Amino acid sequence: MDIGGLETVVANSAYVSARGGPGGSKDRRSKARLRLPHISQCEALRAQLGGTAGTQNGGPGAPNGAPPGHTQDGGQETSFRWQCVEQPIGKLLFRRFLEGAPQFAAAGALWSEIEAFEQCEDTEREESAKRLRSRFFTPGGSEHCGFLSATATAPLTGTPLQGDAFAQARRELLAHLEAAAWGPYRASPEFSRFVQFKWLESQAVNADAFVEFRVLGKGGFGEVCACQRRATGKMYANKRLNKKRLKKRKGYEAALVEKRILARVHSRFIVSLACAFQTKTDLCLVMTIMNGGDLRYHIYNVDEDNPGFAEPRAVFYTAQILLGLEHLHQHRIVYRDLKPENGDTGDTGDIGDIGDIQGNGDIGDIGGIGDIGDIQGIGDIVDSHVRLSDMGLAVELKDGESKTRGYAGTPGFMAPELLKNEDYDWSVDYFTLGVTIYEMLEAKGPFRRRGEKVTPTPVENKEVTRRILNDPVSYSDKFSPAARAACEGLLAKDPQSRLGFRGNDCAQLKAQPFFKGINWGRLEAGNARGRGWNGDPEGGLVPPPFVPDPRRVYAKDLAEVGAFSTVKGVELDGGDAALCDAFASGTVPIPWQEELIETGVFEELNVWGAPGTLPPDLDPSTAGGAGGGKSSTCRLL
Repeated sequence: MDIGGLETVVANSAYVSARGGPGGSKDRRSKARLRLPHISQCEALRAQLGGTAGTQNGGPGAPNGAPPGHTQDGGQETSFRWQCVEQPIGKLLFRRFLEGAPQFAAAGALWSEIEAFEQCEDTEREESAKRLRSRFFTPGGSEHCGFLSATATAPLTGTPLQGDAFAQARRELLAHLEAAAWGPYRASPEFSRFVQFKWLESQAVNADAFVEFRVLGKGGFGEVCACQRRATGKMYANKRLNKKRLKKRKGYEAALVEKRILARVHSRFIVSLACAFQTKTDLCLVMTIMNGGDLRYHIYNVDEDNPGFAEPRAVFYTAQILLGLEHLHQHRIVYRDLKPENGDTGDTGDIGDIGDIQGNGDIGDIGGIGDIGDIQGIGDIVDSHVRLSDMGLAVELKDGESKTRGYAGTPGFMAPELLKNEDYDWSVDYFTLGVTIYEMLEAKGPFRRRGEKVTPTPVENKEVTRRILNDPVSYSDKFSPAARAACEGLLAKDPQSRLGFRGNDCAQLKAQPFFKGINWGRLEAGNARGRGWNGDPEGGLVPPPFVPDPRRVYAKDLAEVGAFSTVKGVELDGGDAALCDAFASGTVPIPWQEELIETGVFEELNVWGAPGTLPPDLDPSTAGGAGGGKSSTCRLL
């Protein structure tokens, strides 16, 4: 009997059963302990968030001014945009407040309609804009918003509509809400409910919050396993980095950088970090799980007789990778390691690696292996789409910096300026995007001969480098004129003439004929996921070209994954403890709030009384009574 094979079958069966539906299966005892605290337990937190105690109805005495906010990266908790726009639960509760306040209802409706417009089919845009102009922008309209300027209205009068027609209106709308509505909101019951959820979010998280399933892969510092949050049933990937192995290989800084970057970025096209904690032996990153396998697997292994993708599928994945890169670059992060292994696909077809766990030969700045636990590849497919992940080689540009330096990446993908040890910016990522598009269509890299090793020898690396620096790229008849033009623009050896990130976006690249069939607004609309948030529980409006089999586990057998040997001769000390404590920063707000919305927990907890009354957990007169949960009951989430 093949005991190893049987072990894999049993592990796969348990894993597939657990991931089941959208919310998985909740642990009843853990779910029963999950409840909001009485608002009286949250007054210190309310003060930190800038709320006003004692005026629960947001009456005339509520303040209208707003304190100056900070940047999110600086740990801000008190800015309007962070509280009311970027945080999913904060946004829902702020909109509930707007709907119930006659003076703000029209502004709230305009906000919702602008977001709905962004998800329109191209054929519906003109008519939809016409309705919005009549309803909100025209004096005498049913919900005329007098705070909007002529500058905001002007883009709506042209035919056809050009670019982001509501960009100025959106800016003026949010500025108006910040100036006029944010103060009253912070004295409202809705803000008190937001404080309750923030209190719940702030509770400690540890390994007891999760049930672990099979190991999906392993890398230089640890392994990745599937896990499930007990209280919500949400499936994740737990990237466990062994502390002693990190110390031995000087990997603490890489782990901290990856954690910091993943916590900063929030995009449907980048793997989300849900939380970071530590155990006695490991540092743990709990992230989006990618169930569909990486792009390399789909390029070469799904149809071995006909490798590569048809152009429509390559366009779909490339568009999502591009949105992920654009988001990183808007946050001043250079990725440096885009490749098919780093584009992972999920349950319904998305891309987004949780770390190429078998080790992919990435080269870091100090010449060693670059990944910190490369588990599935950074191009995993999840939710039928692609996400970027594994930020082990990413670098953050500091304020005032426009370029960086350092030898990092994968042979055959690195841009000429990086190979020449010149300063570079995010243009290197668009060169790797060109290499990735080429490989998706041709089933080989543009600078490799058919049949050459994926991991070449140093001598072979020198030849690949020579080709990148000097040789033109050849194109077969698999490339349409549009595909060839896109690759040529991205593979330009001079970064100044290369397509990519300009003026804080990728508009020029998105306008290429290669992407003619992409509705960028609808594709990006997948960022707003979760029941009750944008009405799209599946998390996307664009049908994918491939949907992974939910009964299949796209990972190696357990025997192939293997196990780690014990790290000998390494002892942890106080300095290590300080670094580990800095790593274990707990819950990341946006993914945590998305999880509660997606799994229905938010709806279950967000209970209100009859109109004009306060629910018991928000009523100061019931302090110590209904809703007064203890903090220890919330640690499971």
